Order: sequence, then structure tokens, then C-alpha cells
Amino acid sequence: MDSSESSGFKKFYTTYYNKCFLFAKSYVHDDWIAEDIASESLIKLWEIGQLKEIEHPGSLLFTILKNKALDHLNRESIRQNVILNLSEDGKRELEIRISTLKACDPEKIFADDIRQIIASTLSGLPRQTREIFFMHRFQNLSKKEISEAWGISIKGVNYHLSKTLKHLRANLADYFPILFLFLTIRALAACLFQSFY
Repeated sequence: MDSSESSGFKKFYTTYYNKCFLFAKSYVHDDWIAEDIASESLIKLWEIGQLKEIEHPGSLLFTILKNKALDHLNRESIRQNVILNLSEDGKRELEIRISTLKACDPEKIFADDIRQIIASTLSGLPRQTREIFFMHRFQNLSKKEISEAWGISIKGVNYHLSKTLKHLRANLADYFPILFLFLTIRALAACLFQSFY
């Protein structure tokens, strides 16, 4: 492009740029994109004008602007639809997980396994240890009452209770956090009480 062509292009660009920018911005609502569309449209019209005489340059310019703005808006629409669909799919999937989790009853899911583990753990303990545990946990006898019933010290009662809890904690570690285990052990083991006595 020689200096006269360069000067002509600058004049042409300056004359039409603002109108092109405002037209594009009124549809795309973004300054940066409107600037790109205006610049690209002006360059495209200039290139066409270099190849052939343009009968109605203003009309052709706004046709180019319109098509470039439409291309952008169509791409944006597709992008928004993809985001919306992903968002809707993600929302539905999350709602399914929430409702499934709400309907989930951990006690029912693990009840049989837990009962088997508790029964197996307690039956594997010495009779005295098992009975001291039941007396304290399910008959609500004090450690003093248990020590008198068995003729052992309170320290001995504590030993048997600790031994039982240690075995139960170890064998149920995969099913419940320790805190939950302590909160539920009484209720779960109570179910087994009659099978022993």
C-alpha cells in the first residue's frame, strides 16, 4: 500500500469507524468486540473496493457489519446454550445425588454387616468381659455394682470395658467414625442382647 492509498484508507477508516462501532455495539453490547467488528468490516470493505468499484459502499458496509455481528451473536448463543445445558445437567445430577443421599439410611445399609461384626466381636470375648460390658451398657449397673457382683476391683471392671470397646472400635472402624460408633454402639448392640441372654 503506497502513501496515497494509506492516506485514503486512514481517511476512509476515520470517516466510518465511529458509526460502525456504535452500530456493532448496539447489538453485541461489548466495546472490545464492537471495535473488532467495526475494524474488520472497514478493512473488508476497503479490500473489496480495491478490487472493484462499489456502487453503494454504505449499504455494503452495514451488510458486512450486520453479518459479522450476527456471526458473533450466533457463536455467543451456542456458547451460552452449551453452558446452560452443562449447568442444567450438573444441577440435575446434583439434585439426584442430594435426593439419593437424603433417602439413604446408613443404618439399613450397614445394619446386617454391623450386627454380624458386633455379634462376632462379642462372642469372641471371654464370658466375663462380655457380661461386664452388658451389665454396664445395657443394664445400667454402676462399676461399683459390677465389681461387687463379680468380686473384682473397679479397676478390673474398667479393664473389661476398655477391652470390649477396643475390640468393637477396631472391628467397626471401616463403618463408622469413632464418635458415631460411640453414639450408636448401645443401640446396635442392644439388638444382640437377647441372642446371648
